[in-house]
Amino acid sequence: MQLAHLCQRLFNVPLAIKPDKAEVIIAALAERLGIASMVRLNGDAVALESLALFDEPEFRSVRNDPGYDIAGNVAVIPVHGTLVQKTGALRPVCGMTGYDGIRQSFLTAVEDPEVQAIVLDVDSPGGEVSGCFDLVDTIYGARGDKPIHAILSENAYSAAYALASAADRITVPRTGGTGSIGVICMHVDFSQALTSAGFKVTFIQYGDRKADGHPEIPLSKEALARFQSDINIMGELFVETVARNRNIAASKVRGTEAATYLGSAGVELGLADQVAAPDAAFRALLAELA
Repeated sequence: MQLAHLCQRLFNVPLAIKPDKAEVIIAALAERLGIASMVRLNGDAVALESLALFDEPEFRSVRNDPGYDIAGNVAVIPVHGTLVQKTGALRPVCGMTGYDGIRQSFLTAVEDPEVQAIVLDVDSPGGEVSGCFDLVDTIYGARGDKPIHAILSENAYSAAYALASAADRITVPRTGGTGSIGVICMHVDFSQALTSAGFKVTFIQYGDRKADGHPEIPLSKEALARFQSDINIMGELFVETVARNRNIAASKVRGTEAATYLGSAGVELGLADQVAAPDAAFRALLAELA
C-alpha cells in the first residue's frame, strides 16, 4: 500500500524537483517493485544499486510543538528533504517536509509575539508542485510583518527555491545551490514488461482520455501533448512567481532553462543576495535585530 501511494505521488503528476533526485527516487521505486534492473529518465539509463527511497530519521513528536525552534528571538523553520503537499506533521519526517507543516509553523511564527524574525532553514531538492505556490504566496504576502530570511544549508532547488524566493533575503553557502526553476513529470511505461510476463491489461473506460498516463499502456501523442501543456502552464507560473519575488525580469528567469547555480553564480544572477555560511548568516540577522 505504501509503495502504491508513493507511485501515485511521483508518476504522471507535475514535480518541481531537481532531476537527479527524481532519478534516484524512480530507480529506487523500480527496484522495490521488482519490475526492472534498469530504468530510463529523459533517455539516460539509471542503474539500480543500493538506493534508498527516503532517509529514515527518527520521527520527532513534541506536544504543543509550534514546528519551529527559537534561537534568540528568531523562529527557525526547517525546510528539509523532499517537499510534499501533506504529511500531517509540523516537522520533517522520513526525509520529507510537508507544505502543510511549513504553513502552520510559518503562520504561528508570524503571530507569535516572542518572534521578531523568521528564518527558513532550507536544504531540499524540491518536490511536489501541488500546494507549493499557494504556500509561496502566503510567505510572500507576510513580507513587511517581520523580517523573513531564507538561509540555505546547503541547497534550495526547484520547489524549495520557490519557497526561498518568497523570503526578504536569501543567503547561500559557497558550496550551496539555487535554481532548477522548472517542472518535470515522469511517466513509466510497463506495457512491454507486462506482455513479457504474460499479462494483458484491458481498460474499460468512459471518456477517450480516461486512461491517459496509465503505466500499463504506452503514452499516446495526444496524452503527451496534453501533459506537456499542463507542465508549460505550471512552468510559467514558476517563472512569473520567482520574477515577482526576486524583482527580476521573467525573461531572465525563463532563460535559466531550469539550470542550477553554485554559490556566487546564483547571487550574480539575482537568485540569492549573499554568499555566506549558515551560521554567519544567522549571526548577521541577530545583529540586525539587536
